[in-house]
Order: sequence, then structure tokens, then C-alpha cells
Amino acid sequence: MDADSDVALDILITNVVCVFRTRCHLNLRKIALEGANVIYKHNVGKVLMKLRKPRITATIWSSGKIICTGATSEDEAKFGARRLARCLQKLGFQVKFTEFKVVNVLAVCTMPFEIRLPEFTKNNRPHASYEPELHPAACYRIKSLRATLQIFSTGSITVTDVMPLYFSSLLELWGRLTRFHLVLHYSEENSIRSYGLL
Repeated sequence: MDADSDVALDILITNVVCVFRTRCHLNLRKIALEGANVIYKHNVGKVLMKLRKPRITATIWSSGKIICTGATSEDEAKFGARRLARCLQKLGFQVKFTEFKVVNVLAVCTMPFEIRLPEFTKNNRPHASYEPELHPAACYRIKSLRATLQIFSTGSITVTDVMPLYFSSLLELWGRLTRFHLVLHYSEENSIRSYGLL
């Protein structure tokens, strides 16, 4: 595969984490007794509430802070958070939907080639670290974008970033990765596979 050829990458957002505040005190016991699809974690001081559409899980604290996880887009996260606020209003709380923000996004992407992680890490220190005894992926951090990328030798990449920036993280990494992909050479006589660095 040529490094210069145009390749379309499929980026799949698997989780969007958002937070918002209700600007009122929430009685967790009342939510646990009267709410639907809830789990009361009394020893931790929080309630977990699940919604079916969209499929999100909310962690609710008595201070009025709520964290929602499980959405697959920013719009879905906001819709789910508003729906959750409406559920709390129906329970009798004076909820005001405020300070909504997306705090984290988890995206997955697969490169069209395999990656030589030891060489990649060696040439991209101190941003990259690779401990094969502890984890099969190399960790690449982009401090300017506050992004962390887990790069696997198979070409699979997991991006943890803030919503609008995950694509920038992958673009920055693309140029670095194309120099370290594995080239597969097949010999027709004996079908021996050898790996080379492009």
C-alpha cells in the first residue's frame, strides 16, 4: 500500500460523556423510591438512572451534578440529558437545565495497515510510550489537544478527546503512522510472509 494514496477512514464514536447541573438539591432517596430504572448506591452517595432512548446512563449526585455516558453523538447526549432533567422535574424537583458541556469522547478508528509499535514509539518520544508487558497498545498523547490515543499493532486506534478535536488528533497522527506501517510481501513459490518497514 502506498503511503500517498487517498484512504477513507471510518471513525466510529462509541461514547460521549457530558455533564450538566440542575441548580437544585436532589433527594436521592426520593429518586430511588419513585424513579424508574434506578440503582441507589447509598454508600457512595449517588443514584444511577438509565434511559432506553437514547441509551444513556446517568450518575446523579445530591448536589445537582449529573454525568451522562453512553451517547454516540453530541446531539444524542444533549437530548438524553434534557430528557433526564424532564424525568427529575416529573418527580417534583425544581430542575433547571444549566452548564451542559461535553467533557469526553471515545472514538475508534482502524488504519488500513498494521503498525510497528517499537519503532513508532522510539521515534516519537516523549509523546509516545509502549510497555508490551503491561498493555498491548502504545499510548500517544497530544498535549495541545488534550488527547490520548491508544495505538494497536493491528492498526486499530482508540481516541479519547474533547468532542470537536478527535478528528484533529487522528489527522496529526496519520502522517506519523504512515512511516511505520508493515508491508506484507508474499513469495509465490513458498508463501513466506516477510515484514518490512516502509
